[in-house]
Amino acid sequence: HVAIIMDGNGRWAAKRGLPRIEGHRRGVEAVRRTVRSAAELGIRYLTLYSFSTENWSRPAEEVADLMALLKRFIRNDLAELHAHNIRVRVIGDREGLRPDLLALLNEAEDLTRGNSGLVLVVAFNYGGRQEIARAVRAIARAVKEGRLDPEAIDVGTIDRALDTDGIPDPDLVIRTSGEQRLSNFLPWQSAYSEFVFLPDLWPDFDHAAFKTAIDQYVGRERRFGGLSAKAG
Repeated sequence: HVAIIMDGNGRWAAKRGLPRIEGHRRGVEAVRRTVRSAAELGIRYLTLYSFSTENWSRPAEEVADLMALLKRFIRNDLAELHAHNIRVRVIGDREGLRPDLLALLNEAEDLTRGNSGLVLVVAFNYGGRQEIARAVRAIARAVKEGRLDPEAIDVGTIDRALDTDGIPDPDLVIRTSGEQRLSNFLPWQSAYSEFVFLPDLWPDFDHAAFKTAIDQYVGRERRFGGLSAKAG
């Protein structure tokens, strides 16, 4: 399972004197390349941080452009994803989303639900702390209604209450653009993940950059608090 924080669209555009939306358009092309590369590299799960809860604070015009790009991507690429046996899952808060956007997200999941190839997890309107808060509320309701003994709550209980229920924790988290932070992305799930921070801006991310990150991961030892073990 590889999870990617796709960062640097705006800086890519600024370096070229282009509007930010052009950076986002080129970022969508990088998404297409990355999904193809993931399948070629034999990756089972690929999670992409497409839109965070904090992104709503960006200028309204930019948010509208991002929503239009997302809708266009789903409309244009869903059939191809389905034809390649890719399953789409969406994580994040769906409360308050516009009906047309919510319908597209549901369509992507419903159409590809039976596919058995790469699982493409799209983190949309996602924030890790907010996800944990939703999970805690769900667990609290179960306790209040008598469906759950508080003493029975363990790590597995929380795992099952998260948006990522049924998805293994990421083995590797990649962030582009040279920044070295999680930015509220999968904080619970990445407790034992390996991290690779690449200088590439997201629109420049390609198969070679992906392979570089994978090679770094494979060369590391993973201990999980115990004896050392090679990654992979």
